[in-house]
Amino acid sequence: MDPRYWTFDVDRYINRAIPPPPWRHIPYPVARFLGHRREGDQPQGTGNLVPIFWAWIGVFCGVSVIEAVAAHIPSFKDHAAPIIVGSFGAAAVLEFYAIESPLAQPRNAFFGQIISAVVGIAICKLFLLSDDFESLRWLGGALACASATALMALTKTVHPPAGATALLAVTDDKIVGMGWFLLPVMMLGCVLMLSVAMLINNLMRRFPVYWWTPEDLRKGKRHEMLETKLSNHGRGGAGSEKELGRAVQDEQEKKGGDETDLEAGGNSSTWVSSAVSTGNDTTISETDGSEVVVRRGHIVVPEHILLTQEEKLFLEELANRL
Repeated sequence: MDPRYWTFDVDRYINRAIPPPPWRHIPYPVARFLGHRREGDQPQGTGNLVPIFWAWIGVFCGVSVIEAVAAHIPSFKDHAAPIIVGSFGAAAVLEFYAIESPLAQPRNAFFGQIISAVVGIAICKLFLLSDDFESLRWLGGALACASATALMALTKTVHPPAGATALLAVTDDKIVGMGWFLLPVMMLGCVLMLSVAMLINNLMRRFPVYWWTPEDLRKGKRHEMLETKLSNHGRGGAGSEKELGRAVQDEQEKKGGDETDLEAGGNSSTWVSSAVSTGNDTTISETDGSEVVVRRGHIVVPEHILLTQEEKLFLEELANRL
């Protein structure tokens, strides 16, 4: 097998154990501040000044809440914890401005930080075993940041500020002195920031776009069957173009008429979760319209739609087959 096409999708193994969002069991006023929207209650488009205004309010409130809470917890003082870990500054930009980005959703914002904190602390503890830690600190910081990035990518929890968390766990003396106490500090900070983000961002916008994945968790088995057909087709295997077309048509028919799938899953255009890289020169451009246009060698996507890497590969595969 060509190493360029090796793929590991962690969601194929863990999504079957993740329950769908329980929106039907939660009062709508509460569910609305958890990111759920009924049909007809979707946020309306705005200019750029309203998002900037709410981002300012959100960042100020989010950072202030974390600092205020940390300043009043005795155990934080006992462990000489900083009033706030520096990586939360970058996280605030994502959580209150780039709120539709996959990198800002709760799965990434929480687990990305926790994974990076664990990796950073573990590598720091390993390097502290050396008698010459100061001369090796640079190496530990680089190793922590690189390892955290790889683990986040494998677990689909990439959160750029978390890379700073892993780095600081080795290079910042205050955080090094905290040791494993950094974990509860990061957990509390993540929960507080996400709580403030849901309160502020749902006044005129919507956050989160999804909690775990944009896919419909209730149809995981059918997704896996379609992924297999797509994978076989991309490798020139048993999945012929007719079989692939039938699989896509069957899936669309099964989804037809079920409006609640959009409410639970978040985005109807993300039901295909993996595709095969084609290696072609297809270009993807943005427009302010509301249609996705696929032509041979060129794809046009509305600028408000954020595509994952898997979705881009799938669209490239379609464009290459035209």
